[in-house]
Amino acid sequence: MLLTTELFIAFKWFGIATIGFFLLTTLGFILNWEFRFRLVGITGFMGVLTVGLFGLSLGLFNRVEIPGAVPYTLVYDNGATQTVIAVSPTITEPELAATMEQAAGDLFSLGRLGGEDKLTIRVRTIIHPEEGVSQPLYLGKVKRSLYQREDENIDIKIFPETLAKLVDYQSHNLES
Repeated sequence: MLLTTELFIAFKWFGIATIGFFLLTTLGFILNWEFRFRLVGITGFMGVLTVGLFGLSLGLFNRVEIPGAVPYTLVYDNGATQTVIAVSPTITEPELAATMEQAAGDLFSLGRLGGEDKLTIRVRTIIHPEEGVSQPLYLGKVKRSLYQREDENIDIKIFPETLAKLVDYQSHNLES
């Protein structure tokens, strides 16, 4: 995703190009060129693109970066109140807590539907205790408001018994 500074630089260049096409269109009308009306269309389209880039450069995408969060994959989202994310089986407890907080911020959307007023994000990983066997572990869940972007009452629950299984798996299988 482009940063707002990159979008602002693109806006400036498109603005210069739009002014250039406007001057070329004006010259086309003065010199009575045959394709002057095509230049009107090109200038108008460049103006639309320039205004769009300006709007995007205002910073309409605000994503909070939580220190210590690791990448996750969204594996289920019903568009309302239930989501599931997957994390690596090498995750540690501090990384898990930070990742859960990061996902709570990333998955917030005012367009979510639902009868409840809370978004529930479940966090899982898959371990392979033996060859050919996959076991999902649900490491925790996050509940946050569906209606407030800056939710002060995010409820993060890490399941200690499942996390203990993961730590045991990490100590036996990932070090060898």
